[in-house]
Amino acid sequence: MDIKDKVIEIIAEQAVLEPSDVTMDSTLEDLGIDSLGLVESIFAIEEAFDISVPFNANDPQESDFDISSVASIVAGIEKLVQEQKS
Repeated sequence: MDIKDKVIEIIAEQAVLEPSDVTMDSTLEDLGIDSLGLVESIFAIEEAFDISVPFNANDPQESDFDISSVASIVAGIEKLVQEQKS
C-alpha cells in the first residue's frame, strides 16, 4: 500500500466514510472531520509511517504542515517519509 492510499484510509476511518468517498481534492471540512478528528488522524498517520508531523493542534494555521486538502496532507507525509529515509 502506498502513502496516498494509507493516508486516505486513515482519513476515511476518521470521517466514518469509505476510502472511495475521499478524493485528493477533499478538505477535512468537506469530510466532516473536526479538530479532534484531525488530531486523531495526525496521530494515526505518525504511527503508521513512524514519523513526526510538525503540526500545532492548538493553531493549525501557524503550522508548517499544510492540512488544506487531502492532496496537501499526502504531499506533506511523502516529504516527511522521504526526509526520514535520507
